[in-house]
Amino acid sequence: MTMLMLLLLFSCLTTLFLVVPQAEAVWLTIPSSGTKCVSEEIQSNVVVLADYYVIPGEGQHHLPGISAKVTSPYGNNLHQMENVTQGQFAFTTAEGGNYVACFWLDGHHQEGVSLSIEWKTGISAKDWESVARKEKIEGVELELMKLSGAVEAIHEYLIYLKDKEANMRQVSERTNARVAWFSIMSLGVCIAAAALQLWYLKRFFRKKKLI
Repeated sequence: MTMLMLLLLFSCLTTLFLVVPQAEAVWLTIPSSGTKCVSEEIQSNVVVLADYYVIPGEGQHHLPGISAKVTSPYGNNLHQMENVTQGQFAFTTAEGGNYVACFWLDGHHQEGVSLSIEWKTGISAKDWESVARKEKIEGVELELMKLSGAVEAIHEYLIYLKDKEANMRQVSERTNARVAWFSIMSLGVCIAAAALQLWYLKRFFRKKKLI
């Protein structure tokens, strides 16, 4: 019975963690001139953690410094560093939308560099070891807590998608209404112009005694 419960728990965890966004380790190639950016769409009230560091190239002893900047969907500056080879940023999202992290080389360099960034959001950013020590739980109880957190994260994400879809529908309906009114106004202007042109032609021909 215990083995069956563990198998069911493992199956549920596997399914849920495939749905919930997990930590993403990304390698970027930063050009010698220019900027390289990564972004992720995140809903509000989500914890975001990220670590980044310059990857040394073959035979490279001195690592070039980079600059990093993270901005919110509204353009607020959440993290900024200059001339570093590694760094970390952490914040809780205040609004839903696209969060962007950009990196570029400081100074003049002949070649670009590689950068590794590990981006964690939501449940994957939670320190489960600290939670287990604080709550004095382990094993199946800890996995059940992770499962509960995953379910809650999915629920919040679905609500976010539903709200986003509703907002997009409202924008679409407003746009359609404006297009409809513009079409009606354009048709009215055309009819008025045609009537005015007909009246002018009749007046012109009567003056010339053609009709």
